[in-house]
Amino acid sequence: MRIFSSFVILLMIMVSKSMALTEVHVRIMNKLGYGRSMNIHCQSRDDDLGFLTVPDGLETGWRFSVNFWGTTLFFCDVQWGNSRWFHFDAYSTNRDFDRCRTECRWMISPDGFLIGYSQKFGEWEIMPLKES
Repeated sequence: MRIFSSFVILLMIMVSKSMALTEVHVRIMNKLGYGRSMNIHCQSRDDDLGFLTVPDGLETGWRFSVNFWGTTLFFCDVQWGNSRWFHFDAYSTNRDFDRCRTECRWMISPDGFLIGYSQKFGEWEIMPLKES
């Protein structure tokens, strides 16, 4: 039983270290078109990345390491033109640890959809934008 307990503890340490050492790059692209800029504010519980205006065709991004507990969450509010503010999770360990292991790419489409790229499946998918 002692050997089994030691094995379980070692396995837990290895999994935790792999999560803590995982660096993720988040990129959010403005693909609204027609010269429309988007305003964006992203943050986590610990880091406020500030308010930015991203011109049409450009992007913003940042890098971070997933925390030891696997609870990393970065969320953003985005707005363009006369629209309301919309909210989405730019990175959530529960959803994204496998989906975008090293890079989370997002785009706001010309129709105002949030589209995310899944590294796991190699395809773009529409994700929910919620009113803030």
